This record gives sequence, structure tokens and C-alpha cells, in this order.
Amino acid sequence: MIETNGYAAPAAKAPLEPFSFTRRDVRDHDVLIEISYAGICHSDIHQVRDEWDGSAFPMVPGHEIAGIVAAVGGAVTNHAVGDRVGVGCFVDSCRECDACRAGEEQYCSEGNTPTYNGVERDGVTPTYGGYSTVIVVDENYVLRIPDALPLDAAAPLLCAGITLYSPLRHWRAGPGTRVAIVGLGGLGHMGVKLAHAMGAEVTVLSQSLAKEADGRRLGADHFRATSDPATFTDLTGYFDLIINTVSVNLDLDEFLGLLRLDGTFVEVGLPEHPLRVTAFSLLDARRRLAGSMIGGIAETQEMLDFCAEHGLASDIELINIERVNEAYDRVVASDVRYRFVIDVASLRG
Repeated sequence: MIETNGYAAPAAKAPLEPFSFTRRDVRDHDVLIEISYAGICHSDIHQVRDEWDGSAFPMVPGHEIAGIVAAVGGAVTNHAVGDRVGVGCFVDSCRECDACRAGEEQYCSEGNTPTYNGVERDGVTPTYGGYSTVIVVDENYVLRIPDALPLDAAAPLLCAGITLYSPLRHWRAGPGTRVAIVGLGGLGHMGVKLAHAMGAEVTVLSQSLAKEADGRRLGADHFRATSDPATFTDLTGYFDLIINTVSVNLDLDEFLGLLRLDGTFVEVGLPEHPLRVTAFSLLDARRRLAGSMIGGIAETQEMLDFCAEHGLASDIELINIERVNEAYDRVVASDVRYRFVIDVASLRG
């Protein structure tokens, strides 16, 4: 077994604290990764605070992982010692269902194995995440991080990046399409960058105009405040695609009215309460209300290569592990532009 140092939440809503545990030894198809950086996703906070129910403790969060391959199993062919690699939101899946065979492992019918707060396929061993010094992952669930991407700013791409890339690709954002990104946070800022790089006309829909300068710097063509009723009047029937990145309950009828014929509203945020919509908002222009969750391994690799080609990475604030609890409070207060990333070197002392 491999002795590992990390930070864990010992109980729901408890501050994270130092935690030592063991990883499994490297098996034939495993890759041992020395973690360099771990992004802080808002879902880490939800699960540490058991806001979605079902959290298991102690919990080592972190599913935006970037690092260097330290060892490989004897049968590994995809990676070699010294490679720059990443691990995202899951570390295994059934590999046999229709979704897995289609490269859509995130929708595994048996449920994928989450990088943390889950259980390995043996049904017993808990998974611990990236707020730690090393991780052992099957080679088929490890991503290659291109040399053109800085490791620290690449880490959030493994969740925030793919969460936006997947729906943008699926609903064919590109030249001639009008895309709106609701919210300019950790997810939204990547949505703006990616949609702009794909050639779409990009509008940010934000509660206020406070981040307008940032939005335009990131690639937005337009920036409108949703607190201004004129926004919903002026933009009626305007967009082909709207992606909602915020975890608040919006007036969906209002936002659906911004879609043109056959337009799609995609939910990637996770509001606390059930979504409510009237049927007429969908029937009126054959509009669609859809959801999207991260991406499969092949698509995540495609996203990383796309980001490298276009010089895209997350805007980050790099912190030492000792500041993780402070960072959690600041994320909840929307006081970060736009993603906290933990320098895991600070965990090694």
C-alpha cells in the first residue's frame, strides 16, 4: 500500500484538516500520479457540507487533478513515467453498458466511480480525491495534459472546462450561432472562452454588470444584466443555445423566451429546488430544455487538446493547502476570479 498525505473533512460541515491514508499498490493497468495541483470545485463544498445528502466521511475532495506520472503498471501502454496528466470527475465505470461503449462514461448505466466520495468497483474501497499527494488510477481514466497548457491552470479544465465544452460541442456552437452563458463564475468564464474560440457570438447573462469588463476580456461580444427587465425584452427569440452555469432557481419561462425556433436551454448548474417551467414556453417555438454532465474520457481529451491549440486555460488563484477552508468560504461568497487551485507542494512540507 502507498502511504498518502491529504486534507479531509472528518464530518459534514467540519473544516478540512490533515489526513493520512493509503492508496492501493500499482496494478498492471494502473498509473501512479504525483499530484501537483488540485482545483476547488463548488461541488467539493456541496459534498463536504453534505448539501446533496449521501456524503461519506472522512472525505478527501478534489476531482480537478493535474500532476506527473511517477510509476506505471506492467501492462500500461497509454502513459509513461514523467508524463503530464490529469484526472477528472470519475476514475472508472462499468465499461460494458451502451454509454460506456459509446465513450460516454459519465452516463454509465451502472454509475461511474467518482474520484472521491464514492466506492471502487469492488464495492468496498472508498475513493479519495485530489487534495492529496498521490493518486492511483486505471490508465483508461487518465488524461494527457498537452505541454502548451500550464499544469496549475489546466487542473480546473478537468471539471469546469469539460462541463462547458461538452454541451457546446453537442449542440454545435460555432460560426453563425448565438450562445448565451448564464453566470460568469468558475464554469461560466470557461464557457465564454470556449464558445468564443469555437466561433460563436457570445453573450454573458449576469445578475449585474459588475463583471462586464472581465466578460469582454474573456471573449464575450455582449454582456447583459438579468436584473434589467429590458434584457428579456430586447433579446426575445435571439439565442440558439443558452447554458446555465448558476446553481440558483431561475425563472425558466423568462429564459426560454430568449430562445429562437429550435433553441436549447441547457442546465449544468445544480439548483437546490426542482426546476419549474410551463409547457407553453417549450411548445411556443419547439424549444428544448436539456441537461448535461461533464464529458466522457475521449471528449475530455479532445477538450484539453482544443484548449492547448487555442491557448485556453482557467483564470486561477493559486493557494496553499492551509487556506482551503478560507477558500471554501470565498467560493460561496463568489469571491474568486475564477477558480481556486491548491498547490499540492504545500502539502508535502
